Amino acid sequence: MSKITKAVIPVAGLGTRFLPATKAMPKEMLPIVDKPAIQYVVEEAVASGLQHVLMITGRNKNALENHFDRAVELEILLEKKGDASRLNSVKQTSGLADIHYVRQGDPRGLGHAVSKADTFAAGEPFALLLGDDLVHEGESLLADMIALAESQSATVVALMEVPEQEISKYGVVRIDDSADRTSEITINGFVEKPALADAPSNLAVIGRYVLQPSVFKALTHVAPGFGGEIQLTDALEIMASEPEKYGPVLGLVFSGRRFDTGDRLSYLKAIVEIASERDDLGADFSAWVKAFATQL
Repeated sequence: MSKITKAVIPVAGLGTRFLPATKAMPKEMLPIVDKPAIQYVVEEAVASGLQHVLMITGRNKNALENHFDRAVELEILLEKKGDASRLNSVKQTSGLADIHYVRQGDPRGLGHAVSKADTFAAGEPFALLLGDDLVHEGESLLADMIALAESQSATVVALMEVPEQEISKYGVVRIDDSADRTSEITINGFVEKPALADAPSNLAVIGRYVLQPSVFKALTHVAPGFGGEIQLTDALEIMASEPEKYGPVLGLVFSGRRFDTGDRLSYLKAIVEIASERDDLGADFSAWVKAFATQL
Protein backbone atom coordinates (compact mmCIF):
# COMPACT_ATOMS: atom_id res chain seq x y z
CA MET A 1 0.00 0.00 0.00
CA SER A 2 1.30 3.47 -0.91
CA LYS A 3 1.98 5.98 1.84
CA ILE A 4 -1.06 8.02 2.91
CA THR A 5 -0.43 11.72 2.27
CA LYS A 6 -3.89 13.28 1.94
CA ALA A 7 -6.28 14.77 4.47
CA VAL A 8 -9.89 15.92 4.06
CA ILE A 9 -11.41 18.42 6.50
CA PRO A 10 -15.14 19.23 6.20
CA VAL A 11 -15.74 22.85 7.25
CA ALA A 12 -19.14 23.68 5.73
CA GLY A 13 -21.12 23.75 9.00
CA LEU A 14 -22.95 26.88 10.13
CA GLY A 15 -21.81 26.83 13.78
CA THR A 16 -25.23 27.67 15.17
CA ARG A 17 -24.22 26.74 18.73
CA PHE A 18 -21.90 29.75 18.78
CA LEU A 19 -24.30 32.37 17.47
CA PRO A 20 -24.10 35.33 17.34
CA ALA A 21 -20.27 35.04 17.15
CA THR A 22 -20.56 32.84 14.05
CA LYS A 23 -23.12 35.01 12.25
CA ALA A 24 -20.36 36.55 10.11
CA MET A 25 -17.33 34.40 11.02
CA PRO A 26 -16.80 30.68 10.36
CA LYS A 27 -16.90 28.66 13.56
CA GLU A 28 -13.57 27.10 12.56
CA MET A 29 -11.97 30.55 12.90
CA LEU A 30 -12.90 30.91 16.57
CA PRO A 31 -9.56 31.37 18.36
CA ILE A 32 -7.95 29.03 20.84
CA VAL A 33 -5.78 31.68 22.51
CA ASP A 34 -4.25 33.28 19.37
CA LYS A 35 -4.73 30.59 16.71
CA PRO A 36 -8.03 29.64 15.09
CA ALA A 37 -9.26 26.15 15.91
CA ILE A 38 -8.89 25.01 12.29
CA GLN A 39 -5.15 25.72 12.35
CA TYR A 40 -4.64 23.21 15.15
CA VAL A 41 -6.40 20.57 13.01
CA VAL A 42 -4.28 21.33 9.95
CA GLU A 43 -1.13 21.26 12.05
CA GLU A 44 -2.12 17.84 13.40
CA ALA A 45 -2.54 16.55 9.86
CA VAL A 46 0.84 17.92 8.78
CA ALA A 47 2.58 16.54 11.89
CA SER A 48 1.16 13.11 10.98
CA GLY A 49 2.79 13.22 7.53
CA LEU A 50 -0.13 14.51 5.47
CA GLN A 51 1.05 17.16 3.01
CA HIS A 52 -2.08 17.59 0.90
CA VAL A 53 -5.25 18.95 2.51
CA LEU A 54 -8.72 19.39 1.02
CA MET A 55 -11.24 21.55 2.87
CA ILE A 56 -14.91 20.95 2.06
CA THR A 57 -16.33 24.45 2.45
CA GLY A 58 -19.62 26.27 2.12
CA ARG A 59 -20.90 29.80 1.79
CA ASN A 60 -19.30 32.54 3.91
CA LYS A 61 -16.13 30.52 4.49
CA ASN A 62 -13.75 32.88 2.67
CA ALA A 63 -11.99 33.69 5.95
CA LEU A 64 -10.62 30.14 5.99
CA GLU A 65 -8.99 30.55 2.59
CA ASN A 66 -7.66 33.97 3.54
CA HIS A 67 -6.13 32.62 6.75
CA PHE A 68 -4.07 29.99 4.96
CA ASP A 69 -3.16 32.33 2.11
CA ARG A 70 -0.26 34.79 2.11
CA ALA A 71 -0.88 38.25 3.53
CA VAL A 72 1.88 40.15 1.74
CA GLU A 73 1.02 43.62 3.10
CA LEU A 74 0.95 42.27 6.65
CA GLU A 75 4.29 40.51 6.14
CA ILE A 76 5.87 43.73 4.84
CA LEU A 77 4.49 45.70 7.80
CA LEU A 78 5.80 43.21 10.36
CA GLU A 79 9.17 43.07 8.63
CA LYS A 80 9.47 46.88 8.73
CA LYS A 81 8.62 46.80 12.44
CA GLY A 82 11.24 44.15 13.06
CA ASP A 83 8.60 41.89 14.62
CA ALA A 84 10.25 38.61 13.67
CA SER A 85 8.16 36.43 15.95
CA ARG A 86 4.79 37.48 14.54
CA LEU A 87 6.20 37.55 11.00
CA ASN A 88 7.28 33.92 11.33
CA SER A 89 3.87 32.89 12.70
CA VAL A 90 2.11 34.56 9.75
CA LYS A 91 4.46 32.98 7.19
CA GLN A 92 4.12 29.57 8.84
CA THR A 93 0.35 29.66 8.46
CA SER A 94 0.50 30.19 4.71
CA GLY A 95 3.13 27.49 4.23
CA LEU A 96 1.70 24.71 6.39
CA ALA A 97 0.48 22.43 3.60
CA ASP A 98 -0.73 22.22 0.03
CA ILE A 99 -4.34 23.23 0.71
CA HIS A 100 -7.22 22.88 -1.75
CA TYR A 101 -10.87 23.87 -1.43
CA VAL A 102 -14.15 22.58 -2.84
CA ARG A 103 -17.67 23.65 -1.95
CA GLN A 104 -20.16 21.15 -0.62
CA GLY A 105 -23.13 23.01 -2.07
CA ASP A 106 -26.22 21.60 -0.38
CA PRO A 107 -25.52 20.82 3.29
CA ARG A 108 -26.60 17.18 3.12
CA GLY A 109 -24.58 15.59 5.90
CA LEU A 110 -21.05 14.33 6.54
CA GLY A 111 -21.34 11.49 4.04
CA HIS A 112 -22.29 13.96 1.32
CA ALA A 113 -19.32 16.17 2.24
CA VAL A 114 -16.95 13.20 2.03
CA SER A 115 -18.29 12.29 -1.40
CA LYS A 116 -17.01 15.65 -2.65
CA ALA A 117 -13.45 14.43 -2.00
CA ASP A 118 -13.59 11.61 -4.59
CA THR A 119 -11.58 13.46 -7.25
CA PHE A 120 -9.05 14.70 -4.68
CA ALA A 121 -8.53 11.20 -3.28
CA ALA A 122 -7.91 9.85 -6.81
CA GLY A 123 -8.28 6.24 -5.73
CA GLU A 124 -6.00 6.56 -2.70
CA PRO A 125 -6.79 6.22 1.01
CA PHE A 126 -6.99 9.46 2.97
CA ALA A 127 -7.46 10.80 6.48
CA LEU A 128 -10.67 12.56 7.47
CA LEU A 129 -10.41 15.09 10.30
CA LEU A 130 -13.49 16.80 11.68
CA GLY A 131 -12.76 20.43 12.43
CA ASP A 132 -14.72 20.42 15.70
CA ASP A 133 -12.45 17.79 17.22
CA LEU A 134 -9.20 19.09 18.65
CA VAL A 135 -6.67 16.44 19.64
CA HIS A 136 -3.86 17.61 21.91
CA GLU A 137 -0.64 18.11 19.99
CA GLY A 138 1.19 15.65 22.23
CA GLU A 139 -1.01 12.74 21.13
CA SER A 140 -0.10 10.34 18.30
CA LEU A 141 -3.65 9.20 17.51
CA LEU A 142 -3.75 10.15 13.83
CA ALA A 143 -0.23 8.91 13.11
CA ASP A 144 -1.10 5.58 14.77
CA MET A 145 -4.27 5.30 12.70
CA ILE A 146 -2.39 6.00 9.49
CA ALA A 147 0.24 3.37 10.31
CA LEU A 148 -2.49 0.80 11.01
CA ALA A 149 -4.37 1.64 7.81
CA GLU A 150 -1.19 1.30 5.76
CA SER A 151 -0.16 -2.00 7.32
CA GLN A 152 -3.63 -3.64 7.13
CA SER A 153 -5.08 -1.90 4.04
CA ALA A 154 -7.96 -1.07 6.35
CA THR A 155 -10.38 1.71 7.12
CA VAL A 156 -9.58 2.90 10.64
CA VAL A 157 -11.89 4.81 12.97
CA ALA A 158 -10.97 6.58 16.22
CA LEU A 159 -13.09 5.45 19.18
CA MET A 160 -13.62 6.76 22.69
CA GLU A 161 -15.35 5.26 25.69
CA VAL A 162 -18.24 7.51 26.69
CA PRO A 163 -20.48 7.55 29.77
CA GLU A 164 -23.99 6.16 29.44
CA GLN A 165 -25.69 9.55 29.56
CA GLU A 166 -23.76 10.71 26.48
CA ILE A 167 -24.14 7.68 24.22
CA SER A 168 -27.10 9.12 22.32
CA LYS A 169 -24.90 12.00 21.07
CA TYR A 170 -22.56 9.76 19.07
CA GLY A 171 -22.26 7.08 16.46
CA VAL A 172 -21.57 3.86 18.41
CA VAL A 173 -19.79 0.73 17.17
CA ARG A 174 -20.72 -2.93 17.38
CA ILE A 175 -17.80 -5.18 18.36
CA ASP A 176 -17.24 -8.66 19.76
CA ASP A 177 -17.57 -8.75 23.55
CA SER A 178 -14.16 -10.42 23.78
CA ALA A 179 -12.37 -7.69 21.82
CA ASP A 180 -9.14 -6.35 23.33
CA ARG A 181 -9.64 -2.60 23.69
CA THR A 182 -5.93 -1.93 24.12
CA SER A 183 -5.18 -2.72 20.46
CA GLU A 184 -6.98 -2.46 17.16
CA ILE A 185 -10.57 -3.73 17.22
CA THR A 186 -12.50 -5.23 14.33
CA ILE A 187 -15.73 -3.28 13.95
CA ASN A 188 -18.83 -5.27 12.98
CA GLY A 189 -21.26 -2.36 12.58
CA PHE A 190 -22.32 1.16 13.49
CA VAL A 191 -25.43 2.65 15.08
CA GLU A 192 -25.96 6.41 14.75
CA LYS A 193 -26.99 8.16 18.00
CA PRO A 194 -28.74 5.19 19.63
CA ALA A 195 -30.84 5.28 22.76
CA LEU A 196 -28.96 3.77 25.70
CA ALA A 197 -31.03 0.58 25.54
CA ASP A 198 -30.13 0.12 21.87
CA ALA A 199 -26.41 0.96 22.10
CA PRO A 200 -24.26 -2.05 21.10
CA SER A 201 -21.28 -0.79 23.17
CA ASN A 202 -19.99 2.29 24.96
CA LEU A 203 -17.44 2.99 22.23
CA ALA A 204 -18.26 6.13 20.28
CA VAL A 205 -16.79 7.36 17.03
CA ILE A 206 -14.83 10.61 17.34
CA GLY A 207 -13.70 12.90 14.57
CA ARG A 208 -10.68 11.06 13.15
CA TYR A 209 -10.88 8.49 10.35
CA VAL A 210 -8.56 6.96 7.80
CA LEU A 211 -10.74 5.90 4.88
CA GLN A 212 -10.04 3.55 2.02
CA PRO A 213 -11.23 4.77 -1.40
CA SER A 214 -13.93 2.07 -1.33
CA VAL A 215 -15.85 4.46 0.93
CA PHE A 216 -17.01 6.34 -2.15
CA LYS A 217 -18.63 3.20 -3.55
CA ALA A 218 -20.31 2.54 -0.21
CA LEU A 219 -21.65 6.10 -0.14
CA THR A 220 -23.48 5.52 -3.44
CA HIS A 221 -25.55 2.87 -1.62
CA VAL A 222 -26.54 5.12 1.29
CA ALA A 223 -30.11 6.36 1.24
CA PRO A 224 -30.72 9.91 2.52
CA GLY A 225 -32.01 9.96 6.07
CA PHE A 226 -33.54 12.65 8.26
CA GLY A 227 -33.45 16.04 6.55
CA GLY A 228 -32.18 14.45 3.37
CA GLU A 229 -28.74 13.96 4.92
CA ILE A 230 -26.31 11.26 3.84
CA GLN A 231 -24.55 9.86 6.88
CA LEU A 232 -20.96 8.62 6.78
CA THR A 233 -21.90 6.21 9.56
CA ASP A 234 -24.28 4.43 7.16
CA ALA A 235 -21.48 3.99 4.61
CA LEU A 236 -19.17 2.62 7.31
CA GLU A 237 -21.94 0.22 8.35
CA ILE A 238 -22.05 -1.11 4.79
CA MET A 239 -18.26 -1.47 4.71
CA ALA A 240 -18.10 -3.22 8.08
CA SER A 241 -20.81 -5.70 7.04
CA GLU A 242 -18.95 -6.66 3.84
CA PRO A 243 -15.21 -6.66 4.66
CA GLU A 244 -14.46 -9.04 1.81
CA LYS A 245 -15.72 -6.36 -0.58
CA TYR A 246 -14.64 -3.12 1.10
CA GLY A 247 -11.74 -4.25 3.28
CA PRO A 248 -11.62 -4.49 7.07
CA VAL A 249 -12.94 -1.68 9.28
CA LEU A 250 -10.86 -1.32 12.44
CA GLY A 251 -11.08 0.89 15.49
CA LEU A 252 -8.46 2.37 17.80
CA VAL A 253 -9.61 3.37 21.29
CA PHE A 254 -8.31 6.79 22.25
CA SER A 255 -7.95 7.76 25.91
CA GLY A 256 -5.85 10.89 25.46
CA ARG A 257 -6.72 14.57 25.49
CA ARG A 258 -9.38 15.80 23.08
CA PHE A 259 -11.71 18.77 22.96
CA ASP A 260 -15.00 19.20 21.13
CA THR A 261 -14.68 22.81 20.04
CA GLY A 262 -18.21 22.72 18.67
CA ASP A 263 -19.41 22.57 22.30
CA ARG A 264 -19.15 25.84 24.24
CA LEU A 265 -18.01 24.32 27.53
CA SER A 266 -15.41 22.07 25.89
CA TYR A 267 -14.22 25.03 23.81
CA LEU A 268 -13.60 27.06 26.96
CA LYS A 269 -11.76 24.14 28.55
CA ALA A 270 -9.53 23.93 25.48
CA ILE A 271 -8.59 27.59 25.82
CA VAL A 272 -7.78 27.25 29.52
CA GLU A 273 -5.72 24.07 29.16
CA ILE A 274 -3.78 25.19 26.11
CA ALA A 275 -3.12 28.67 27.51
CA SER A 276 -1.91 27.21 30.81
CA GLU A 277 0.70 25.12 28.96
CA ARG A 278 2.10 27.94 26.83
CA ASP A 279 5.69 28.96 27.53
CA ASP A 280 4.81 32.63 27.07
CA LEU A 281 1.52 32.65 29.01
CA GLY A 282 1.31 29.55 31.14
CA ALA A 283 2.84 30.67 34.42
CA ASP A 284 0.99 33.99 34.69
CA PHE A 285 -2.28 32.61 33.36
CA SER A 286 -2.25 29.57 35.67
CA ALA A 287 -1.56 31.79 38.66
CA TRP A 288 -4.50 34.01 37.73
CA VAL A 289 -6.83 31.02 37.23
CA LYS A 290 -5.92 29.62 40.65
CA ALA A 291 -6.52 32.99 42.31
CA PHE A 292 -9.79 33.47 40.48
CA ALA A 293 -10.99 29.95 41.34
CA THR A 294 -10.59 30.65 45.07
CA GLN A 295 -13.16 33.46 44.74
CA LEU A 296 -15.86 31.20 43.31
